Amino acid sequence: MVMLVAVSLMVGAISIAEAWKEESAGVIHVGGKVLCQDCSQGWNEWVAGAKPIKGCKVSVTCMDERRRVVYYGSDETDEAGSFEMIINKYINGKELRRNGCFVRLVQSPDPVCNIATDFGGGRTGVRLSRPTVVYRDLIKHVLGPFYYTTPMCDEPDTGDSTDTGAGNY
Repeated sequence: MVMLVAVSLMVGAISIAEAWKEESAGVIHVGGKVLCQDCSQGWNEWVAGAKPIKGCKVSVTCMDERRRVVYYGSDETDEAGSFEMIINKYINGKELRRNGCFVRLVQSPDPVCNIATDFGGGRTGVRLSRPTVVYRDLIKHVLGPFYYTTPMCDEPDTGDSTDTGAGNY
């Protein structure tokens, strides 16, 4: 009788482990940080003194081979400026193409540090390519850090397409 109970418990534990394995194998984890970089400080503070921003919205958009959006999701950063998204690997019965997904900054709640930069690729977006962590059935992409800056630090857009060059001799 004791042997029968032990075998049934072992089978139950194996089936739970199998279910967890199937569930975790069916998702992709995406994470990173969002920081504020202030150029008004000295060089050392600018390089090493970036501060995390709580409540930033970060999104992931995935497209199929015909460039149609098949998945969109977003997350807000925590007190440490970290975000973590979990994406199902299978959408509508088809496997998601990781290289068709990109992550980008959407919005900063900070009234001063709210200009998205491309330092780290946050403004235009970063494609998911090779996972940073592959351990057993865990597939995780750790991105960034992404940065916001202040309006004073924003680089002006000098690529004016309406410039006719009339002032050039």
